[in-house]
Amino acid sequence: MKNKFKSGFCAIIGMPNVGKSTLLNTIAGQKIAIISDKPQTTRNKILAIYSTPNEQIIFTDTPGIHNPHNKLGEYMVKTAKESMRDTDVVLFVVDATKGIRDMEREIAENIGKIGIPCILIINKVDLVKKENLLPMIADFSSMNDFDAIIPISAKMNDGVDGLIDAITEHLEEGPMFYDEDTVTDQPEKAIAAEIIREKMLWLLDKEVPHGIAIEITKMKEKPKITEINATICCERKTHKGIIIGKNGEMLKKIGTMARADIEKMLDKKVYLELWVKIKDDWRNSDFLIKNFGYKDDDELI
Repeated sequence: MKNKFKSGFCAIIGMPNVGKSTLLNTIAGQKIAIISDKPQTTRNKILAIYSTPNEQIIFTDTPGIHNPHNKLGEYMVKTAKESMRDTDVVLFVVDATKGIRDMEREIAENIGKIGIPCILIINKVDLVKKENLLPMIADFSSMNDFDAIIPISAKMNDGVDGLIDAITEHLEEGPMFYDEDTVTDQPEKAIAAEIIREKMLWLLDKEVPHGIAIEITKMKEKPKITEINATICCERKTHKGIIIGKNGEMLKKIGTMARADIEKMLDKKVYLELWVKIKDDWRNSDFLIKNFGYKDDDELI
């Protein structure tokens, strides 16, 4: 007897820097969301599509839930919470190396109220001893009746297959929403911008990358090469100097690293030109937040 085809939507939530984007990329089999060791890396919902002959799961990665300090932060938290609407399964990701934090307790105690199956994912288990993991599982179990608690290492791709099976158990019979070869709904332009921002998160001091946005002003496909012009918008003159670096060395390094990843994504040569502009306090500007793609046209914060 042929298995019924299942499909549905799955939201990934959790605090910043717990490995949500790494999990998304592991499931997708390629880079969809950017990764860094700095918190609040993801700013928008990102869709990844996992398809097999038996199922299709549409994953939404979300910004980390945190206490916002500006309008961009408020948007990120709002996006994370709204992602739980119209979803079939919620994945609540926590970091095994951090213990249980107060905000995670609050999420764990309240997430059952939304009435959607929730799977607790304890990530980065490769970095902790098993005897330290068991009390954490017991503590979380006492806070909520999770549909499953699954320890994984997203980075090592350990336990992810079991997670897919657990998600599929909660999906209904349904259609294939996307072509089986589609892995994301993100346009190449948006992924290219995020790749540039990722390299800045890796290379620059802690505060500078959080005050930048990337605007792709040109992306022209040619037979053997793709030409991309991108503007890096920062909030301060001092930040502009740091981004450019002495004799332009930092900007050149950002461009070289970003170009390599964009070439992998496009599977062709890329010419990448970067410019740096100052946009004062853009993270508190409704207009600029929307202009940089962090807000729907009909949505108000």
